[in-house]
Amino acid sequence: MNAKELIEQNNTKREQLNKENLEYYENMLVYIRLQGNKSELATEEILDELLNHLLDAQAEGKTAYEVFGDAPKSYADELIGEIQPMFTKERFELFSMGIFMFAGWALLAAGILNPLLNWLLGFGSVTSTISIGYATIVSLLSVLLALAVCFAFLWYMRWSAFKKFNKILEFFILWITFMLMTGGFMAVIYFTPSFGPSFTIPTYYLAILGAILIIPATYLTKKSR
Repeated sequence: MNAKELIEQNNTKREQLNKENLEYYENMLVYIRLQGNKSELATEEILDELLNHLLDAQAEGKTAYEVFGDAPKSYADELIGEIQPMFTKERFELFSMGIFMFAGWALLAAGILNPLLNWLLGFGSVTSTISIGYATIVSLLSVLLALAVCFAFLWYMRWSAFKKFNKILEFFILWITFMLMTGGFMAVIYFTPSFGPSFTIPTYYLAILGAILIIPATYLTKKSR
């Protein structure tokens, strides 16, 4: 079975767990999946073995704590150490997929929203003047900022996997993070000076370019599964 099939099978089989065992297992699942540097297939195979073991134990009246112990994070770390690392090719494909997808959706949104806002509300523009130097710097800084946000989000999800938080506090933390991220992107866009040769194109060209970039990202996503 490939990784996608294992994930679908896992989603179905997890429904057989009782509430306590499901919470324990899903915390481990999130923590293990979010390591990021391990083979996806090997990761899903380990998670499938854990689930099968837990389902068998549950049928005998045992809890996840009795099967895996009361230190799930330590046990998960031991399992992670046994999982095959992601190959360099897989890392490159994953990185490329993220870059293409991020750039594609950003351009698609700009190419659609600017003309739409101009038509509906009278601001925005149907043309875009692009400075080569500005576009290069903004692209690089935006990618670096997006990577930083992704790493921070993954770190938070791993860190919080086995902790219980007040839902309001958790929402507040995520809201603050989102606002800081949005502010960072806006600062990059509006405070980077224009320099170098420039040219003007219809803004909808950006949407076309964005759609073109999303195609290889979608292909890489399907290929990785």
